[in-house]
Amino acid sequence: MSDYYDAFEVSPVPDPAVDAVPPEVFRGIYGMPMFVTIPTPDLAASADFWVHGLGFIDLFSIPGQVTHLRRWAFQDVLLVPATSEVTSAPATGVSFACVLSEVDRIIEACEAQQPGCTEGPTHTPWNTVDVEVVTPEKARVIFTAAKPLDPASQEARDLAAVGITAPKS
Repeated sequence: MSDYYDAFEVSPVPDPAVDAVPPEVFRGIYGMPMFVTIPTPDLAASADFWVHGLGFIDLFSIPGQVTHLRRWAFQDVLLVPATSEVTSAPATGVSFACVLSEVDRIIEACEAQQPGCTEGPTHTPWNTVDVEVVTPEKARVIFTAAKPLDPASQEARDLAAVGITAPKS
């Protein structure tokens, strides 16, 4: 028996491709293996930014207590009332997978909601395109889209140097 389990079949993230299509928003109920809780001084304003800027849905809300947001399966955020005012963005943040075709839309939508809140797109050494967003409640959110790996690229050589290679087609 192997300790290795190929879990790609349970992941909603599509294979890296220029024309990758994002999965639909997942509206089902499941035991959340991971979620992030974001305190906010204004639940309604924060939910509006996450929905209209970041592309989440309001899965359900309990007024004044919690707003459960969701994007793809396993991309869950709970907005809860803040107990004190947050004045600066945290040093750490949360990252969500996206596809390349979503990057520009996320930047445009977030900038329309809150000018100056985005940084990027940034091309990373690990072969992704990232956009960083600082939300109204000062959460640092990174959307990361995998690029198809060009076997002749510097990224492919860097990844191969640490033992990561592209699968054979």
